[in-house]
Amino acid sequence: MPQQFIGSGWSYPLRTDVTGSIALSSGDRDIVEAIRLILGTSPGERPMRPEFGCRIHDRVFDTADAATAGEIGADVKDSLRRWEPRITVRSVDVTIDEYDRAKLYVDVAYEIRGTNDKKNLVFPFYVIPEHEE
Repeated sequence: MPQQFIGSGWSYPLRTDVTGSIALSSGDRDIVEAIRLILGTSPGERPMRPEFGCRIHDRVFDTADAATAGEIGADVKDSLRRWEPRITVRSVDVTIDEYDRAKLYVDVAYEIRGTNDKKNLVFPFYVIPEHEE
């Protein structure tokens, strides 16, 4: 039953398998690829699904600080709760790389519904650094 709930779909990024057919993903891998697809898509990017995606891309020109990290965390929670019904988002922590202030790490802790399997995924996000003169 749980595997039927998780399902399978085209792999992301789209690729072919050894037979030349479209590669498929299933289970945990399908969920990870779906999360990455949601976070990597900006709303408006898909003409037939203009609301699909995550608003973190609106933050590319923001300063990498605690306020931006909080906004990114809220954006990620909202988009995953809306677009990925197979998981329950437990927490989203956003940290700024101490060596590269333009890089933020979005750590998503989630649970797969139906199996109660706890997972986490780290998604790197980059802002445009301020130009120092």
